[in-house]
Amino acid sequence: MIQQYTGIPSDFFIIGLAVLVIVLLVLYIINLVQISKLKKNYGKFMKGKNAKSLEDTLISRLTQLDELEEESKDNGRNIKTLFKKMEGAFQKYGIVKYDAFDEMGGKLSYAIALLDENDNGYVQNVVHSREGCYSYVKEIIDGNSVVNLAEEEEEALKKALKL
Repeated sequence: MIQQYTGIPSDFFIIGLAVLVIVLLVLYIINLVQISKLKKNYGKFMKGKNAKSLEDTLISRLTQLDELEEESKDNGRNIKTLFKKMEGAFQKYGIVKYDAFDEMGGKLSYAIALLDENDNGYVQNVVHSREGCYSYVKEIIDGNSVVNLAEEEEEALKKALKL
């Protein structure tokens, strides 16, 4: 009878419908498994909570996020302030130990250069002798000295400048 209306033999028609039913059954089972997983996850999420307590929890977390965002901004400002203050702090150094006099041993004299980020600072030369210890300071501006530097002082400055 189906063959009269469609022109398709009824055996093929029934087999086609059976295949369609099997495909729909497989899709239905897959759907049931996914829904079951979704219900399980939803149950875990809502376990022990009612709508009001869940809302309170969400509001609390959003408030915490706002506070963290404000603290992050404060930290950013503090870091900028620290970097600005560090520009004037000594960040580079070079030291050279030497014997100022031939009769002295142990390299007790030294020259040390201390510079900030902009290569400003000073070179200190400490000369140790039998009569005493003498200290000299020479100002450094933009990596250069206004007065002539001794050989050891120049070497300490070069180490600080990493030349």
